[in-house]
Amino acid sequence: MTNDPINRRDWLAAMALGGVAFGCPFLACAQNHSTDKPLDAGPSAGLAAVPARWWKAAGELRVECELCPNKCRVADRERGTCGVRENRDGKYYTLVHSRSCALHLDPIEKKPFFHVLPGATALSLAAPGCNIQCKFCQNWEISQARPEQVPLRQSSPGALAEMARSMGAPTIACTYSEPAVWAEYVFDIATAARKAAVRTLMVSNGYIEHGAMSDLSQVLAAVKIDLKSMTERFYREQCVGKLAPVLDTLRLLHQRQVWFEIVMLVIPVLNDTQAEARDLARFVKSELSPEVPVHFTRFHPSYRMQNLPSTPVATLTRARDAALEEGLHYVYVGNVPGHPGAHTNCPSCHKILVKRVNMVTVENRIVAGSCPDCKTKIAGLWT
Repeated sequence: MTNDPINRRDWLAAMALGGVAFGCPFLACAQNHSTDKPLDAGPSAGLAAVPARWWKAAGELRVECELCPNKCRVADRERGTCGVRENRDGKYYTLVHSRSCALHLDPIEKKPFFHVLPGATALSLAAPGCNIQCKFCQNWEISQARPEQVPLRQSSPGALAEMARSMGAPTIACTYSEPAVWAEYVFDIATAARKAAVRTLMVSNGYIEHGAMSDLSQVLAAVKIDLKSMTERFYREQCVGKLAPVLDTLRLLHQRQVWFEIVMLVIPVLNDTQAEARDLARFVKSELSPEVPVHFTRFHPSYRMQNLPSTPVATLTRARDAALEEGLHYVYVGNVPGHPGAHTNCPSCHKILVKRVNMVTVENRIVAGSCPDCKTKIAGLWT
């Protein structure tokens, strides 16, 4: 037996892997806008079932969900892992279609989308549910809740499209929880919004099956994927999920030419090495495109991960530098007000094109999708 002192990094890693859990009661999301009408909370309130799209019969009144990689086999009167899809007499239903638990008007940079209509607003909404269980979830009060546990508001796709149009918001963002588990709702929102000349954005963990994502890619304008880590171990131990399906989703979005951006929340001792940043950058450059924006975002203690400190800013800066060295064109630092890594620079002449302060665009020099100084095309959705 030795008495060698443990270093700080090893101690933090031990704490993280030890599964120290902290929590608090479910909280209701604030409602800043009205759509159709509020619904009372309760065991059966507001849970009118809408037929699900992605499933198949599995015999003896069982169903197999084909929406996400969990591929839940669900018995009659039971629900899938997400808690928002239910088997009723051998048929599968979503319980949260047209039911929102959060509705806000946000700057688009908060999603974050840095290459989609800088300075625009996004009518942002959520329904309850998620298909993985991240210990560091920032919106766990709704993502890890069943629909009975949060106040819901009836928010039909048509009403949301009209609200966005009337408020001058050019986009609707499906966000906060996990839109993949309410994909039918997302699809119908995007379809209604398109008729109102409003674009629909999806902020997702990317943990979704090929068929469902293929369908959504036909109606979505842009997608932001939270890539938790480049290791299967992280996904297994910290998220109860898998990495491979998320990488497949990124490949699919690239193949379908849907605009997307990638965010990695950098957590001390768990996914904060320069080697992992380089692995991410190499994957993006070789299998996607060096023009895909990548955001390295600062972690703050949350949910069941109160035992780790906030990410040092220097760690994020090193991650950004490593990704730029690997050849990516647009690499950002998030959750660090005032950091120069929040701005968009021309990859050719390196001049600042879009300047941001606290997730708000304060200057946009891009002209017709190009740098006004050297005429280099800047990838994104600018008009």
